Amino acid sequence: MTIGDVLTFNSLDPVNDKILATFPIYTSDDVARVVIAAREAMAGWQELGYNGRRKVLLAWSQLLTDRIVECASLISRETGKPKSDATLEASLAIGHLSWAARNAHEVLRPQTRKPGIVMANMSATVEHAPFGVVGVIGPWNYPIFTPMGSIAYALAAGNTVVFKPSEFTPGVGVWLANTFGEVAPDDNIFSVVTGLGDTGRALCESGVDKLAFTGSTKTAKLVAATCAKTMTPVVLECGGKDPVIVAEDADIKTAADFTLWSAMSNAGQTCIGAERVYVHEKVADKFISKMVELAKTISPGAPGAGHYGPATMPKQIDIIEGHIADALNRGGTALVGGLDSIRRPFVEPVILVNVPEDSAAMTEETFGPVIIINRVQDISEAIRLSNASSFGLGASVWSRRHGNEIASQLHCGMVAINSTISFAAVPSVPFGGVKNSGYGRTHGPEGLLEFTYPRSIVRARFQLPISFTSFRRNAFGDRVIVGLTKLVNGRGKH
Repeated sequence: MTIGDVLTFNSLDPVNDKILATFPIYTSDDVARVVIAAREAMAGWQELGYNGRRKVLLAWSQLLTDRIVECASLISRETGKPKSDATLEASLAIGHLSWAARNAHEVLRPQTRKPGIVMANMSATVEHAPFGVVGVIGPWNYPIFTPMGSIAYALAAGNTVVFKPSEFTPGVGVWLANTFGEVAPDDNIFSVVTGLGDTGRALCESGVDKLAFTGSTKTAKLVAATCAKTMTPVVLECGGKDPVIVAEDADIKTAADFTLWSAMSNAGQTCIGAERVYVHEKVADKFISKMVELAKTISPGAPGAGHYGPATMPKQIDIIEGHIADALNRGGTALVGGLDSIRRPFVEPVILVNVPEDSAAMTEETFGPVIIINRVQDISEAIRLSNASSFGLGASVWSRRHGNEIASQLHCGMVAINSTISFAAVPSVPFGGVKNSGYGRTHGPEGLLEFTYPRSIVRARFQLPISFTSFRRNAFGDRVIVGLTKLVNGRGKH
């Protein structure tokens, strides 16, 4: 669509495809201008210092808190999720914003390092400097919580930010930028560019100093390749195939309740949601029975009418349908739902059991309200199968006595013990994955450090009588160097 000379696109209600709003498509030139403006605003934002930025960000946090109902309503309209879930999402995002604002100074303050005996005349300091302009490309499934993990931490660290929201949830991104503008001391500290895939690519190529991307692994590889051309560092938060391990000593009732919510909430469109369960055979019947019982009590629908909403991105339903079909064709059994659960734009709950480990439903991200439960003979088998995935984002472990022992053996970035996705709600711990789930971290001290680079400053407090870094160094100086090296690093100095 074109309005005047400006290309536009529509934000649609995922329940009925009605137009919610129309937004401009930012071209490469448009994006470049926004990035230049953000760079010009950088100096003023950094001159505020940590305390000045803290005041601005906490004022923004208060504004978002005061208008959380408005925010949740917009999220609900664009994603189709229940307002209750949208409110929870907004609340968690505000919590991360506040934490970043309050802790940036302590985490990023200059650190004094010991210079060592050889360089005893030196003082050594490490500073954490902001990159400059950070580009953020956000997802549609959690349109405020996920990008806030980059936006808030990048801003608190002293960067300016240019945000490209998903084309499925542009309204949330524009609203975020507008609310920040109400408290910002200057323009262009936090800006938004709307558009489709070409706009995201333009942001990668725009000369930003770092880029944070959340989305599929396939797209993340394209983003990384594009950014590599200009040596732009990236943070990639990609998909997951998160396992749940249910041990013999688990609280089965709670484990089933929380696992079902993890798998089905937000229509299963959660990268850290449960997708596969490995349950000890001694408690498998009880766990499966409870899961089936609970699943039969929930159903999708429009906001206010269902426990979860539609598939926000219509083409995802084809993937969900394909995974269910493959699982059934490969010998899996549907205990709840099946192929008849596909009722576009909704997908009814699906519980599958005895699905082969090499099926698409077990190896690829389904991103729908589908959970697969397989029995294991012991926890060692559960750990082995959990780690066999090409993904490594999050996991859940249910065990009264062995939770930490199991968690420490899992190849992933985050583990919740006797809870589900709880790590996302704790601002002080890092968020991110390994393997095909990406690299880099948001949240916590690591999230603040992610948007800075270390700068080492070593200063001579006084000059030594023997100069080691001079053409005037003589044989005596060489003997001193050798002697000091033996003293510090010789035999027994371990």
